[in-house]
Amino acid sequence: MGLIFQPGFFANASVHVGLVIGAVVAIVSGPIGVFTVLRGQSFAGESLSDIGAAGGSGAYLLGAGPLLGFVVSGVVAAGALEMIGIQRPRGRDVATGIVLGAGLGLAALFLYWGTTSSNTTGATVTILFGSLFAVSPSTIPMVIVLSVVALGTLLVLYRPLLLASVSPDLAAARGVPVRVVGAAYLLAMALAVALSAVTIGAILSTALLIGPAATALRITKRPGLAMVWASLIGVGATWLGVLLAYDSYHWPPQRHGWPVSFFVVACVFIFYALAGLLRWPASRNRHLAGARAVAVPSGQ
Repeated sequence: MGLIFQPGFFANASVHVGLVIGAVVAIVSGPIGVFTVLRGQSFAGESLSDIGAAGGSGAYLLGAGPLLGFVVSGVVAAGALEMIGIQRPRGRDVATGIVLGAGLGLAALFLYWGTTSSNTTGATVTILFGSLFAVSPSTIPMVIVLSVVALGTLLVLYRPLLLASVSPDLAAARGVPVRVVGAAYLLAMALAVALSAVTIGAILSTALLIGPAATALRITKRPGLAMVWASLIGVGATWLGVLLAYDSYHWPPQRHGWPVSFFVVACVFIFYALAGLLRWPASRNRHLAGARAVAVPSGQ
């Protein structure tokens, strides 16, 4: 048992907070990430993630918690994406590029001010790469509230959002307010990205949004079941990341510990690769069956 769980793991308060927040964030990020992949908006998610660095660093300069900055910057950026035009692929890329460039410029400025006005770089590292062990227990209620808002929005929008994601033209023909649904979804995605930034940092937050969802869609093509799988994969990757990060403090030779974000992202990548390996034999059999059907004329 000691080879897996190092002494003090189950009694450590920081571990308890990390496990709770990590699980809540993963449960939210999974379903929203499935729609992000289905709608082809991974780049928009990455942009919201990078822009979160501006919000988190700005909040640090003002003496507020980074989560508030992540949320405010994400919501503002989502609104900007919608106003510039994100419904069509070309407009989506242009809008994302414009907002991303502005956000990264502000992030660079705020991080520079934060670094030059303080003798420590701890806040900068936390904003960019996260630190679940450093999250205050007082953050849990706000994380839960934001998670309920994000998931509640997704549940209300589920059917029209699914139709608009698969076929926007058909959704519009059936009277679905595609733009309103898309804007509400962007808000939910902005909240999910902000919550992920608290877990593994602004730079890596889309790994928790996209990775488990992409893995789940390799396992099943049914959106509802994929959402469940994505949440389970996200929780597994986060909890395993917390465990490995805690254990790494006992690893020789330096015994300084490795960041949680590294292990979470590594676990997500491994799960994605394993899902591809498990799917490969079935995919290969389908290709072979198709090739035989083409090679053998009908009636023979």
